[in-house]
Amino acid sequence: MKKFLVATASVALLSSGAYAEEVKIGVILGFTGPLESITPNMGAGAELAMKEVSDSGKLLGGSTVASVRGDSTCVDAAAAQAAAERLVTTDKVNAIMGADCSGVTGAILANVAVPNGIVMISPSATSPGLTTADDKGLFFRTAPSDARQGEIIAQVLKDRGIGSVAISYTNNDYGKGLSDAIKSSVEAAGGKVTIVAAHEDGKADYSAEVGALASAGGDALIVAGYVDQGGSGIIQGALDSGAFSTFMLPDGMYGNVLETKFGKSLDGSFGTVPGTDSPGGATFQEMAKAAGFDGTSSYAGESYDAAALIMLAMQAANSSKSADLAGKVMDVANAPGEQIFPGELAKGLELIAAGTDIDYVGATAVELIGPGEAAGSYREYEFKDGKITTVGFR
Repeated sequence: MKKFLVATASVALLSSGAYAEEVKIGVILGFTGPLESITPNMGAGAELAMKEVSDSGKLLGGSTVASVRGDSTCVDAAAAQAAAERLVTTDKVNAIMGADCSGVTGAILANVAVPNGIVMISPSATSPGLTTADDKGLFFRTAPSDARQGEIIAQVLKDRGIGSVAISYTNNDYGKGLSDAIKSSVEAAGGKVTIVAAHEDGKADYSAEVGALASAGGDALIVAGYVDQGGSGIIQGALDSGAFSTFMLPDGMYGNVLETKFGKSLDGSFGTVPGTDSPGGATFQEMAKAAGFDGTSSYAGESYDAAALIMLAMQAANSSKSADLAGKVMDVANAPGEQIFPGELAKGLELIAAGTDIDYVGATAVELIGPGEAAGSYREYEFKDGKITTVGFR
């Protein structure tokens, strides 16, 4: 396993700020593992927000922000915990932007963040199980729970006239939680689920799994897996055998790599991924393009927003300590207040310093509900001529 520990932003203290300090934010994502094709853009999104704040000189009397990366691997809880422990105890990060996959996020939260009192804001951990985690008020997420995605998927299937589906899910917290949410929502909407079957990542051959799915049948196959791992193996096996020709692909299966792997073979297939058509989304995509990364990539906008919320909460708390900023995250994320969009973090910091309320809208129309949950909207996409195209937003 590769290990990442990279400072990516300026850490020089500004002499003009009486209280200027070096603020460190851990960025823990699966830089190796089944989501390694999308995590570079996620990391870049978070670090874009950090650079914006550092360059402004407006945070806590001129403090600068450094990103310290750690590799969650997405799937290895022990490795993820070790990486997070290193960020907290050795690098002394003030807060964590991450983790990404639900299983490792839960492990880090329970075994590192809560015992050490460290705030975590995940851009992509979507398991419904995290809603009820004993987080001591330290955990937030800018991606909506899969309980919500299940409802959206059921709506999409119904609107497309698909009455029956088979479900294959990656055998972990994310896959199980999402498949359960999909099944209950599809059945509540009057649809039929013919089979719900797990698959393991890392296999060379998925013919047995595909055979079971084919025997159960269905108008479409829902693959609740990972784009760089078993999910793609299930698709390949289904295409090779002719078991299914139409696939419904949730968020973990979204990625431009599918265009390269399967091209026109996926024409007519479709999926959902968190996304919004808000003005902030368009602005973020322009900023990302200028910075040299893909702002439309899965969870890149959510990563920018997660990092931005950490820093805005620090300003509201007048402190970089997690114990202080934790209670301010919901305040800066929600109305009432002056709306703040990507590229306006300096404005947000100035308003907070002046005692003015802000409502951080960000790249993904941020609205936090309940115990730090994102209300969330989704982009519906489909494959046409081998390319991913946007259908609309829900």
